[in-house]
Amino acid sequence: MTKFGSSQPVKRLEDTRFLTGHGRYIDDQAPQGSLRAYVLRSTMAHGEITTLDADEARDAPGVVAVYTAADLAEKGMKNSMKGSIVPNRDGTKGAAPVRPILAEGRVRHVGEPVAFVVAETLEQARDAAELIEVEIDDLAVKLDIAPGGATVHAEAPDNVAYEWAHGDEEATDAALKGSAHVVTLTTHDNRIIVNSLEPRGCFAELEDGRLHVAINGQGVWGHKDDLVAWFGLGEDDVRVTNPDVGGGFGMKSMRYPEHFLVALAARELDRPVHWMGDRSESMLSDNAGRDLDVTCTLGFDADYRLTAYHVDSLSNLGAYNSQFGQNIQSALFAKVLTGTYDVQNVFFRNRGVYTNTTQVDAYRGAGRPEAIYALERAIDFAARELGVDPVELRRKNFIKPEQFPYKSATGELYDVGNFPKLLDRAVVEADIAGFEDRRAGSFAQGRLRGLGICYYIESILGSPDETATIELTGDGAKVYVGTQSNGQGHETVFAQLLNDQTGLPLDKIEVVQGDSDLIKTGGGTGGSRSVTVQGTAMRATGDALIGGLTEFLSDDLDARDVSFDAEEGVFRAPGSNVVVTLLEAAEKARAAGKAELTKVTRTTTLPGRSYPNGCHVAEVEIDRDTGETRVVRYTVVDDFGNLMNPMLAEGQVHGGVAQGIGQAISERVVYDETGQLLTASFMDYGMPRATDTPFVAFYTEPVPSIMNPLGMKGCGEAGTVGALAAVANAVQDALWDLGIRQVDMPFTPSRVWAMLNEGERRVAAE
Repeated sequence: MTKFGSSQPVKRLEDTRFLTGHGRYIDDQAPQGSLRAYVLRSTMAHGEITTLDADEARDAPGVVAVYTAADLAEKGMKNSMKGSIVPNRDGTKGAAPVRPILAEGRVRHVGEPVAFVVAETLEQARDAAELIEVEIDDLAVKLDIAPGGATVHAEAPDNVAYEWAHGDEEATDAALKGSAHVVTLTTHDNRIIVNSLEPRGCFAELEDGRLHVAINGQGVWGHKDDLVAWFGLGEDDVRVTNPDVGGGFGMKSMRYPEHFLVALAARELDRPVHWMGDRSESMLSDNAGRDLDVTCTLGFDADYRLTAYHVDSLSNLGAYNSQFGQNIQSALFAKVLTGTYDVQNVFFRNRGVYTNTTQVDAYRGAGRPEAIYALERAIDFAARELGVDPVELRRKNFIKPEQFPYKSATGELYDVGNFPKLLDRAVVEADIAGFEDRRAGSFAQGRLRGLGICYYIESILGSPDETATIELTGDGAKVYVGTQSNGQGHETVFAQLLNDQTGLPLDKIEVVQGDSDLIKTGGGTGGSRSVTVQGTAMRATGDALIGGLTEFLSDDLDARDVSFDAEEGVFRAPGSNVVVTLLEAAEKARAAGKAELTKVTRTTTLPGRSYPNGCHVAEVEIDRDTGETRVVRYTVVDDFGNLMNPMLAEGQVHGGVAQGIGQAISERVVYDETGQLLTASFMDYGMPRATDTPFVAFYTEPVPSIMNPLGMKGCGEAGTVGALAAVANAVQDALWDLGIRQVDMPFTPSRVWAMLNEGERRVAAE
C-alpha cells in the first residue's frame, strides 16, 4: 500500500497566477457582452408592501427585464428558497415560514430583495431601479434575541422558531444539586459580517440550449440540484461551475436569491446575465455569523472534577431560515458541546429566534466555535471563581489518552487525542511561567495585561463520502475533485498527494474542480472536510490506477510480481532491467486498447470523523486611560494529525486566528432601533488589520487520526475555534482584579473603557 505523508512545506502552486493577476474570478469569466443585473433591496426592516410598480423602470433606457414577486408568480416559478428545519424537543418540527426569492407582501429585513433589474449596463440597471415605485407601511421591528416582541412570522409564536434539546435534563440538574461547587456564566457571542475578499457574484448563460450558471461558491452540486428542481429541468440540462473564489468562510456555501434570478433571466432573454454585489450590498444581504447568548452552568466535586454541564442558549436566526441556520446553533453546536472534558451528565437546550435582521448561518466553524467559546469561557471563569489554576483545572478534567476512542455525552466518537501533551507543550512555548514578569512590566507602563487559554476541539463536518478521478495524459495527470478551493491551497495539497503516490512532478499535475459536467458528484468545501475526505478518495483512486496498470504490465512484460516505485514513479519487474514510467505504462495501455486503465474513478466513505484539537494562549494589553485592547502575544499548539504541507496548515491557522481576533477586538454589527444597519461599510465596521494581529507562534503535536488512511484531521477552521475564548479569557484575566466579572466581545476601546470605569468605581467603593 502506498504510504502518504511526505509533509513538505511546498509553496502554493496557484499563487503565481493569483499574484500576477491571472486568477479567473466571476468578474473575469463573465461572457463578453453580458447583460448586467441589479437588485433593488428593501430600505425598511419590517413592513407591508402597499405599492410595487415597475412599469416606468421597464421602459427605461437599456432595460430588458424587471422581475418582482408578481412576475415570478405569473411565470409559474416558485417564490421560495430552502431552509433547514430541526426537530423540537417535543418531536414536532421547527417553524418553516416561506423565505421568498423576491419579497412578497411584506419585507422583513433591510436589504431583502424586492426587484431584479436587468439592463445593458450596470449603470442603466441602477438608474432604472430608482424608477421603481415602492411604498411600505412600517411595522414594529424585532431586533433583540429574547423571545417575544413584534411578530416576524405567524408560524413562530413569540418569534421562537424551534426549541431543540439534547441530554437528560433531570439527571443533569440532580448532578448539579449534588455538586460541591456550581458556577454559572452567560456570554454573548457577537454578530459578525463575513466580508470575504471577493463579494458574492454569479452569471448565467445558455450553452447549446443548456443552462450554465457560474457561482463564486463552495461547491456546485447542491446549486445544480436546486436549479434543476426550480426549473423542472433534467439533470443534463444544467451545468454549474465555480471559478477561482476569493474567500468563502461558509457564507458562500449556500444558495442566494441572485443565483435563481440570473438563471431565470438568462433563459428568458437568451443572453448571458451577470450580477456582482458591491461591498455595502454584501454587508446588507450576505448571511451573517454567530449572534447568540449562552448560559453555561458547571458542576464540580470537592476535588474540582466536572460532575455536570447544563447549557441554555438563544440564537438569532435573522428574518428567515437560511440554508443551514437552524442546524448551526443546535445540532452542530452539540457536536463539541463538552469539548475535551470527561463529563457525561449533560443537558443542552437551544432556541432559535427570528429577528428583523439579515439571516444568520455558517461562518468559519459553524457552531463549533460558538460551543467552544461558551465552554472555555465558563471553564476559565470557574477556575478564577474557585481559586484554581486554569491550566490545572483543564488538565484535571481532560479525557485521558487511554480513554480513546471516547464517546462524548452528545454521541460523538472522538477517535484519538492526547490533550495533556499539547497543553504541556503550550505552557512551555507560551512561557506562562514568565507571564507575571510581563504583567508587571505592562503595569509599570500604565497598561493592564491578561493571559487567556482556550483548549478547543472541533468535529469535521459534511458528507463522509467523496469521489475522485485520476486521468493520465500524455505528459502528466489530471485529478478531478469534488471539493472547491476558496483560497485554502487545495491545488497544491492535492497535487502533493498525487505526487506522493505516483512520483509525478507537481508541475505535471492539474487539479480540476468546480464543474458539474466534469465531476459528477461531490460534497463541496466546508467543515474542514476537504483534505481528509477528498484525500482518502484520491488515495483509493490512485491505488486502483496503479493496481490496474501493474496487472496490465505483468501481462505485457510477461513478468510476475511487477511493482511500482512511488518515489521514482516507475514500474519494475524482478530479475529484469526493464523500467517503465507511469506515463509510459499509460501509453502502452492506450495502444493496447485499454484506455480505461488510464482514467479511474473511485468513491470512498470515511468510517468516522476526525477531531482536530489544540491549545491557544493569548496575551492582551489594555490601556487604562483609553480602553484600547491589543493582542500582543499569541501561541498555538495544534494536533492536526499527519500534515501534507505544514506551511499551508500554518497559514490556515494564522488566518483563522486573525478572524478570531477580529471578532473579539473590533468587529461589531450595529443596528439602530428601526433596524437600519449602521455598520455597512469599512468606515464603520472594524475589520482586523495586520497591526491588530501579533506574530502567531505555531507548533504541532500530531496524533494521527484512525478514521482515515492518511491520518489527517483537517485544519481550516481550527484557528478561529480556539482564538475567540483565548482572547476573551485574556481580557477577563486583565480585568479580574478590578472586580469585573462580565466581559463580552467585542472589546472595542469604548466598551472596555466603560468596564474599566466600572471597575475603578467598585475598587474605590471598597
